[in-house]
Amino acid sequence: MNKLFFILFGLLSGVLVSQEPATRPLLLPVGSSLQESSLDSYGLDSIYIYRKIDSIVTTGIKNNAFPGAQVLIAKEGNIIFHNTYGFHTYDSIQPVALDDIYDLASVTKILGPLPAIMKLVDEGKLDLDVPFSTYWKPWKRQKDKANITLREILAHQAGLEPYIVFLAKTLKNNGRFKSRFIRRKFNNRFSKEAFDGIYVKNRFNRKMYRIINRSEVSAVKKYKYSGLTFLIFPELITQITGVPYADYMEQEFYKPLGMKTFGFLPSQKNFNNKIVPTEVDTIYRHTLTQGWVHDENASLLGGISGNAGLFGTANDLSIIMQLFVQNGLYAGKQYISEKTMKEFIKVQYPDNDNRRGLGFDKPYLDNNTFKIADAYPAPEVSATSFGHSGFTGTFVWADPEHQMVYIFLSNRVYPTRENRNIYKLNIRSSIQQIFYRAFDNAIQHQP
Repeated sequence: MNKLFFILFGLLSGVLVSQEPATRPLLLPVGSSLQESSLDSYGLDSIYIYRKIDSIVTTGIKNNAFPGAQVLIAKEGNIIFHNTYGFHTYDSIQPVALDDIYDLASVTKILGPLPAIMKLVDEGKLDLDVPFSTYWKPWKRQKDKANITLREILAHQAGLEPYIVFLAKTLKNNGRFKSRFIRRKFNNRFSKEAFDGIYVKNRFNRKMYRIINRSEVSAVKKYKYSGLTFLIFPELITQITGVPYADYMEQEFYKPLGMKTFGFLPSQKNFNNKIVPTEVDTIYRHTLTQGWVHDENASLLGGISGNAGLFGTANDLSIIMQLFVQNGLYAGKQYISEKTMKEFIKVQYPDNDNRRGLGFDKPYLDNNTFKIADAYPAPEVSATSFGHSGFTGTFVWADPEHQMVYIFLSNRVYPTRENRNIYKLNIRSSIQQIFYRAFDNAIQHQP
C-alpha cells in the first residue's frame, strides 16, 4: 500500500501523521493525570507503527486468535496510541470501539485486591512477613498453612494448589445443578446472581473457603502459580476494613481516580458502552457469556471476586496502570506509598528461579537475552517492569524505567477457550516490542 493511504489511515485514527517530527511534548509534573498526545510528538514513525500493528493484529484475526482487539500506549503520562481492530465476534457485525468494556479476567488480581492489600500494608493493618493465619484464622488449624506468609502467597512461593474447579461441586453427573447450591429463581437464601437466571446459595462462599483451607500444600517451596487466595482476599479485605470489598475499591480507588466504567457486575450498571462477549459456554451457562464474568469460580461468588470479575475500558485501565508507574501517585494524590509500591513490584525470590513480584507478574529472569518467541513479555522491557495477563485475552504492563504503559485487550476465548493462537503467534509481546524499538530508533536519530 502507498504512503498516502497510511497518512489518511493515521488521520482517521485520530493520530496526526506528519513528514517531520513535531515538537516533543513537555514532561508532565510527577503524579499528573494522563493527557492525550500523539506518536509524532515523540518523533516516532506513525505510518510504520500503524502498518506493523495492523499486520500483526490482522494475522491474529485471520488465525482465529481473537475476533477483535485494541491497543493503548501511554508514554510519560501521555496517551500516544489508542486504536481498535476487528469486531466483537467473527460475524463482523459489531466493530470494536475505543470505549468498549472488557472482562479483564486475572488482570483483576492486580487491580482489585492488590491495591487494597498495598493500602492496608501502608496502614499497618497487614504485614507481609507474619503468618497469613494471623489474619485468616482458619489457617491456624492447618499445620501445612499455619506459617505461610502473605509475601510467599503473593509471590506464588507458598506451594498452594494452582486452581480448584468449584463448579464441579455444584453439578450432578448428568450436568444439571444441585438444587442445594444453585437455583433458577431468586430468594433470600439464593441471592448471589452468577449469571442471568442462575442464583448461588449465599453461603456457598463458605464452602469454597473451607475447601481452600483444607487444600494440599507442597512441601517444596518453589514458584507455583496459585489463584486460590485471591478468592479469599475480598472477604479478608471486608473483615479488616469493615466495608464490603467492591464498595471499598470503588470508594478508595476507582471513583476518586476517575475510572468511569471500572468495577464488578457491569450488566447491572446501565452503561452506554458495549460489553465485549467472551465464551459460548457449553458446560455451565449454555449460552454466550456477555456482561457476566467468564471465570466460573468468580461467578459462583456472585461475580465479585479477587481472582476475576473486574470489567473496564482501556482508558480506565490506563489510569490505574499510570498510578502504578508513578509509584502510587496520581493527579496529586498518593494512593499507595512509594515505599510499598516499590516493594511490591520487586522480584521477591530470584535465587529460587521465581520471577514474580508481590501479586504482580514480572519479565522472565534474564528476559533481555531471549528472542521474542522465548521472552515474556517483549525482551526490551526493563527489569523493573511489571503487569499481568488475563485468561480472556487481556494484558496490561507498566514500565517505570521507560515511563510506559501498554494495554492490549481482546476476547480470545470467543467462541471457545480452545483458541490459543494469541500465545502461539506471540501477538501481545510482538506489538509491545514495536513501541520499544520505535523509541530506541527515535533516540538514535535525534539531531
